[in-house]
Amino acid sequence: MNRQIIITACVLGLLAVMAGAFAAHGLKPLLAPPRLEIWHTAVQYQFYHVFALLFLSTFTNLKNNLVSTAYYMFTLGIILFSGSLYLLACRELLGWRWIVAMGPVTPLGGLLFIAGWATMALAAFRNKLR
Repeated sequence: MNRQIIITACVLGLLAVMAGAFAAHGLKPLLAPPRLEIWHTAVQYQFYHVFALLFLSTFTNLKNNLVSTAYYMFTLGIILFSGSLYLLACRELLGWRWIVAMGPVTPLGGLLFIAGWATMALAAFRNKLR
């Protein structure tokens, strides 16, 4: 699992760098400042949770489902939270005004982030008891 977590974190980290550079060099002249801020929030939270995944990968001695559960929560949280914000930021540019209906997806991604942190803490706590 640790190898899978590291690879996932590296791919998502690479995509976060690319998204940040794309915003700075490609989207800046095309998006209004509030939309650019939404994009930056997506990049920021993607990076935070890439670092959480990298930290989670250090739990190599734990052989329980909590590490796996935290991995999936963080990964799905990035996809839902950051992904929905990327789409929301570019909805006018793409001509996808219906993306506003995706509003509930972003908080669901945030809940997965919270649950992922709680699950990772529980995994660490349980390991400490052994």
